[in-house]
Parts: sequence; C-alpha cells; structure tokens
Amino acid sequence: MGRHVLSLLMGAVSLMLLPYGYSWTEYRIRRSIDLSAANPLISDAKLPTDLVPSGYSLHLHPVLDRAVFTGRVNITLVCAKATNQLALHAHHDLTVDELDLTVLRTDSADGPLKIRRVDRVPKKPLLVVYFHDALVVGASYEVRLAFGGNIWENVEGIFAGKYKQQLGGGGGPEAAESEAAVEADEHAYVGTYFRPHHARRVFPCFDEPAYKVPFNVSIVRPRTHHVLFNTELARTEPLDARHVIDVFRQTPPMSTFTFGFLVSDLLQVPSMADERDDLKPTVRVWARRDFQKNVADVEQRVRVALKKLQEYWGVALPLAKLDVVALPGFSYVKPADNWGLIVFKESEVTRGYYNLAQELVYQWLGSWITPHWWSDAHVNKAIAGFLSADTATKIDGGDEFEGKYPMTILYSIYYEFSKRYPHSRITAMKQETTCSKTELVLRMLNYTLGEGTFRRGLQRFIQHREYRTFDGDDVWEALTKQAHLDQRLCESVTVNEVVNSWITKDRIPMVRVVRSYANRTATVTQRLYLRERPHDVPEQDKMLWWIPIVVVAQDRLDFRNVSAAKWMRQVREVQLEELPGPDEFIIVNPEEIGPFPVNYDERNWNLLATFLQREESRTLIPVYTRAKLLHDAWNLAYAGDLSFGTAFNMTLFMRYERNHLVWNPVFTLIDHIGRHIDMSAVHKKFEMYVRTLLTPLYEELVGAQQESEEMWRANLRSLAKNFLCRAGYKPCIEEAQRAFKKWMDSPDPDAGNPVANQYICPVFKWGTREEWEFGLQRVINFPEARVKSERTYLLKTLAGCPSQPFKIDRLLNIMVLEDNGNFTDNDISLIFKMLSGGSSGYSTLFNFLKHNWDAIKIRFKDRESLWDNMINSATGLFTTQEGYDMVSQLYVQHQGEFGTAEHIIEKSLKNIKEETKWSDDNLPVIEAWLDQFLASNGVADQKFLG
Repeated sequence: MGRHVLSLLMGAVSLMLLPYGYSWTEYRIRRSIDLSAANPLISDAKLPTDLVPSGYSLHLHPVLDRAVFTGRVNITLVCAKATNQLALHAHHDLTVDELDLTVLRTDSADGPLKIRRVDRVPKKPLLVVYFHDALVVGASYEVRLAFGGNIWENVEGIFAGKYKQQLGGGGGPEAAESEAAVEADEHAYVGTYFRPHHARRVFPCFDEPAYKVPFNVSIVRPRTHHVLFNTELARTEPLDARHVIDVFRQTPPMSTFTFGFLVSDLLQVPSMADERDDLKPTVRVWARRDFQKNVADVEQRVRVALKKLQEYWGVALPLAKLDVVALPGFSYVKPADNWGLIVFKESEVTRGYYNLAQELVYQWLGSWITPHWWSDAHVNKAIAGFLSADTATKIDGGDEFEGKYPMTILYSIYYEFSKRYPHSRITAMKQETTCSKTELVLRMLNYTLGEGTFRRGLQRFIQHREYRTFDGDDVWEALTKQAHLDQRLCESVTVNEVVNSWITKDRIPMVRVVRSYANRTATVTQRLYLRERPHDVPEQDKMLWWIPIVVVAQDRLDFRNVSAAKWMRQVREVQLEELPGPDEFIIVNPEEIGPFPVNYDERNWNLLATFLQREESRTLIPVYTRAKLLHDAWNLAYAGDLSFGTAFNMTLFMRYERNHLVWNPVFTLIDHIGRHIDMSAVHKKFEMYVRTLLTPLYEELVGAQQESEEMWRANLRSLAKNFLCRAGYKPCIEEAQRAFKKWMDSPDPDAGNPVANQYICPVFKWGTREEWEFGLQRVINFPEARVKSERTYLLKTLAGCPSQPFKIDRLLNIMVLEDNGNFTDNDISLIFKMLSGGSSGYSTLFNFLKHNWDAIKIRFKDRESLWDNMINSATGLFTTQEGYDMVSQLYVQHQGEFGTAEHIIEKSLKNIKEETKWSDDNLPVIEAWLDQFLASNGVADQKFLG
C-alpha cells in the first residue's frame, strides 16, 4: 500500500488545478470590468475639471489591408473654471497632428484661439494644449484634431483579426462585387476593445467613466464589409470605388469605454423570433457562415434573459437594437461589451444563460448607469455577478453551474481570507476576492432583507439615474430606504453599516455557538477566522462584523425561513433563546446565507453527525447545508478550533452520500489534512480511511455509467478515479499501464503523446523504472515543433508523482549536477515547485541538497533565484519534530553559507516549529479516531498496490 497519499493530493491540486473541487473559472468566467486592469486606475490622477465635454463628432477610417487608421474628432466643451490649458487623454501610440489642431469658441465669430504650445506629457497618456489667453467661464468651445495610428492584433483599442471558412463566398452585403471575397477563404475584420480605458488609444478624449456625452460617428468601410456600432445606421455615403462611409445615429450620453464598433463581413443569423413579440431592443446575432447553426438559438436565449432582467429592473433598456456577435479568432478573455454591441468569443456565446445575462446586466449597470470612478468597479461587477447567477437560475435552474454557485467561490473566499496574508499581498487578486466577497454579501442581503425588498431597492437605485454615474454608497442607500419602507430593517440601522463591516476588511468572521442545553439557550460569539498559523494577525480582537444569525432547529426543519433570529451588530456576543431540547440539534447560517463558517459545541456537532448518517433523515437537510456542515467541521479542525475526532465524525455520512455538491470540497479537505500528516505514521491509516470513502463511490459511479449522463457524474467519477489511481487502486493502475505501453511500443514516440493525461501520473508513481525513464527521455528529446504545454505536463508529472526517491534523485542529478542543456532554469524552478507537493518530493530534495551542498552551490553561484527556490522547497514543508531537527542541523552546519536564502531557511524553521505544535496537538487525536474506525470497518486492501 502506498505510503504517500500526498502524491494523490498533489495530483488533485497541482496537476488537476482543482481548488475546492473545481476552479471557480471552470463554471464562472469573471467578466467585463477587468478589476486587475481597473485597479491601477483608482489612484490615477483625474483630468482637470476646468473644461467639461458635451459631445464628440468622430470620423474614423480603419484601413484593413494596411493595418492603420486615421480620423478626425471635434470635441465640444464648456468652460467651468477659468483656465489657459486643455488636457486630453491620448496614448503614446496615437499620433496627433499638432499642426492640424484648432480650438474655436462656438458662440463667437472670432477666429481660432491662439495656441501657445502643445505638449505630450512624458510617461503619461496626456495631450496638453496651452493657450495665450484664459478661456471664458460659461463659454462653449470646440476642439478639432486629426490623428492616426496602427492597428495591432490582440491589442486593446482597435484590434485586427482574421478567420477562415470554406470556400464559396460568405462575404458581406456587397461581396459579389469583389472576386477576391468569393475565392479567398481568409476574411479580415477590425474591432474595438475599450474597457477599461483604451479609447485614448484611438482618439484624443476625456477617457474617464464620469464623462458621459453623446457621440456623432461616421466610419469608413470596404464595400465588402459592414459596420456594427453602438447605434443604428442612419445613412451610407460613397467614398471611392472600394469604400463607403457609414453614418450612425447619435448615441445617447455614454462613457468612452462603452464606445465600440466592428467592421467585418459576418452574416446576420436568421431570426427565429415570433413577429408578434415586440420586445425592445431588437436583438440581432452575427456569425461567420460556417458557424450559423451553432448560434441558431442565441437570439432566443438573449431575448429570454432580456425579459427576465427587464422584469427585475422594472425598466427596459433604452436601445433600439442590440447586436450580439460570435467573433472567430477573438482572443480576449472577456467579451467586448460595448453599449448595444456585445462581442463574444465563438466558444463563449454558445454556453448557457450566465455569460449572456452578465453582459446584458452590464448594458444597464455599466453602460446606461456607470460607476463614477474605478474605485466602485468592484460593486458594479459584484451586482452583475449576483444578478447573472440569479437570472440563469430562474430561467433553467442554473444547469450550467451544476449547482456549484455560489459554493465554489465561497470556499475559495474562506480559504483566501483565512490566510495570515490574504492575496499574498497581490493587489489585483485582492480586487477580485473583494468583488467576490461583495457578491456574497449581496446574496446575504437578498436573503435577509427578502428578495422583494432587495429587488425594489435596486430598482430604486437606478430610478432617475439614467445616463448618469453612481458610487457604492448610492447602492447601499437605496437598499436602506427600501428596507426601512418595507420594515425589514429598523430605522437606526443602515445597509451601509452592514456592508462596510464586510467589504472594508480583508477577512471573514467565524461564529461559535455554545448551547446551554438545560436552559435551551445558546451563546453566540464572533471572531476572526484564521486557518493559517500562527494566529497572530494584528488587531484581530478589534475586528467585528454585522452578522445575521439565521437558525434552523431539528424540531422544525424549515430551510425556507431565512429571516435572522438576531443580528450581531458588530458586537462580540449575543444570546439565543427558545432553542429545542437537549437531544435535538440546531443549524446556524444554513445554506451559507452569510459568508462565514460556524462552529458548535461538541454535543451539537455529534447530534448532527448522527442525524446525517441515517438515510431517512439525511436528505431532510438540503445539499448546500450538508456541504457546509462538512466543510466547516474539517476546516475548523484544521484551524485548531475543533477536535479532529468531532470533525471525522462529520465525515461518516459520506459513505452513503452521493451528491456531487457535498463531495466537491472533500477532495481538497483530504488534501489539506494529507499534506499535514504526510510524514507521520498516521498517514497510512488516513489513506486507508480515504479508500473506504472513495472506493464504493467510484465503483458505484462506474457501474451506473451511461453515454448520456449529467456532467457532474462524469466529473465526480473522474475526481474519485484520480485520487484512487494515485492511491494505488489496481484496476486503474493496470488500465494506465496498458495505455502507456502503446506509447512505449510506438515506432516514433517523440512524434506525439497518445496517452491521456489521467494515465501518466499513476504510471510514474506506481510504474516501473523503465516506464518513468521512458517519460524522462520524451522530455529530453521533445521536438521543437510540438506544443510546449505537453512537455511541461510531462515534466510536472515526472517530478510530482513518484514516491520512490531514486526517480527523483535521477531527475535532480541530470538537471542540477550534470547541468543538462535540455533543461532551462524555468524547468528547474518548476521541478522544485512540484517536489514541494509531497513528502517524498521535498524530503528527497532535502537529502539531495544535504549530500551535494558544495556542488550545488557552485552550479547556482550566479543563479540566486534558483538557489532561493531550492532552499524554500527543500526546507519549508516539514511538519514534525524530526523534520525540524533535520532542517535545523543543515542550518547550523552551513551557517553563513545560505547567502540570499538566509531569511528563507530562518522562516522555514519558524514555520516548522509552528506546524510541529499542530502535529503534536492533533496527530494523536486523528490516530485514535482512525484506529477505532479501522478496527470496526474492513478495508479492501486487495484492490490496492503496495
């Protein structure tokens, strides 16, 4: 039997990339307002407010075959404050003809203003025009500029692309005039991607969201193409034999980042809408000829989502038309969601309702009503995320989520905010997690205020704000007024207070419920939730939240009642009364109404564990709540807030549980515990317990496998199989070796890899030296022409999967001591990272470092990054006293020789000491529970290797 379940664990986390069961991007792609791009703009210096734009007249001429564009813009302005200068955004890549620059006063017959000079500000995307005389307050002016630039592929601003389709036409409205359009299979297009601040790459402008003004736009196009724009086409004017000018209807007031167009020869997908359905705006879908069948239902899905959102907002979009484009070769992660024109990747537009709904929400909240500044982008995005999930759920039950919303992001939030240093101090990650937490807080308010009050509050928020901007407080104030009106909050409480207690902290609380069974009461306390040790976060005792305490009792299992029995109003402790008798449990925060874990006294936990093990009663507790109870128990134990004996009791019902939502977090929970006990004698017993849980689940899923089955079944079976394979499950290993042998027997093994990725790790872990060596040679001889990611995967598995030290030693000797030229420094860093995934890896790396110290020092003399990575991976993962002694001895033996890694090994020693304390406290408890369980439950060892 394999000693190191960590190979299995590492495989799930490092190779499968499945934090908490599935990565959140797998079911929910974070879209539109790109927080990582918007965050740096929060501290950006704003343009002076002396001059305020009132409108743009813009003429653009993109030249497709030369990949350049030219244009002219007239900007009308009002002088709000006396000034002698005008500042506009203009990217350094944008050429502005300073000789062809005129400024006129529109209410005067005088000639152009006298310009003293024009500056392009170094290191800032600004164009500043200085005048001889000050401009007059209240007067109107017009700035006229000519400009030009290059069109690049996959660059913000104006981008170019191409696609191929079968020969035989498929061009635009006048394709017949172009023989080339009929014969060529390559088609070109040009489009825009302006979010969050890329309009300045195309024309000089006031490129800030608060400036919302109308645009009058004309665009030159080839006669073989057409132009989609924010508004409808007004007229077309001839230009020359090959080109025409499309003139569009004036836009409503809008921010520059919602401006967008697409010049292409895509075809409109025939409408399947009922002519009697007068839904506004009119929806049009565009795609290449060969893709029309794939998007035949998109218009109908957009219309369904639009109706739902119009019902929610209580107001229709003020647009005459909405164009939805499936753009081939579109490479951006996020759609280009311009007002009235949404451009998707082809692969994204064919999915369920969530993606469509999210982009439609941005038409209301983002385009029509806009955040005043980038600091409120996360609120905008959080509302969009919540409403999109809500819309998708109301339409078809959220089938595309497979029930994972909101659990996947919730578990990730729990994990991230319980670290000593959330986000690893990476600002972009902080913006994303803050946005996700805000979305969960909105979900909490939707429950606790009531869905009707919450919806009416958002409707109140957008009323009278058409074509204007907002900040976060505007949202919370509207919800507060509605909650007071509906008597869902007392007059002394505001939603602002509740929300700010959550989103202003990079933390979440943990609620502890200790019952007094004789008195039928409970004391509820809150404090900071921390999993990562040591628990020495500054000022944690001062952190308090507004927390709704929703209670479900065993004697009245009504999970529809989501009203808070009590609110913890940023106080440390409250009391609950009138609880059930001493033999009945309570559940606080059912269905994860609020984003916080809950701990109970041991008796309540055990009442829950017993109830869940009974088939007739388990399903009386909904799936989300069963998942929460399991997830909270294990994580609280890991954090040191709950006995592992109690936590393991809460896993006993998993022998009978078959719902994938309850199982999803289990794999990562196994990972976390497995990592911690990897080097201890308890590990083998833990692995045996994991096998008893997973083997019947997997075999049942295999027995019930069908060709047409729900995706969640396939995913759950795949997860269970991967874990069991890495734990030595014989049927899986034999299947993997049969598949791998076909590769070994192929006449040209370097031509390609015919083995599915799922088979490689089990073979490298459990297979022969010959099989592992074969994989190593495939990396060494990897052809340049093949996809590099295949080599990377092989390299990861060669290092991360084996439990035998001789395989890892062989790899380290070749890469480090022999300095084999087939391996780059990036390869070596990757190997060090993979070896840190399990004790067989990092302990072998440690011994390799210990026995080859002098030679390694010479190899890494001028490669400090590699040296630091090696010391970190070789010394930082031990969790026992034995490991501490080993690392400490190395530190003393080579005192003063660590160079740049001196602080790394010192930190390692500090962390190991903390982890050793955890092991001393918890391993005896875990072992005692496992001994008792294994003594009374048979384990099918004959099905496993080793």
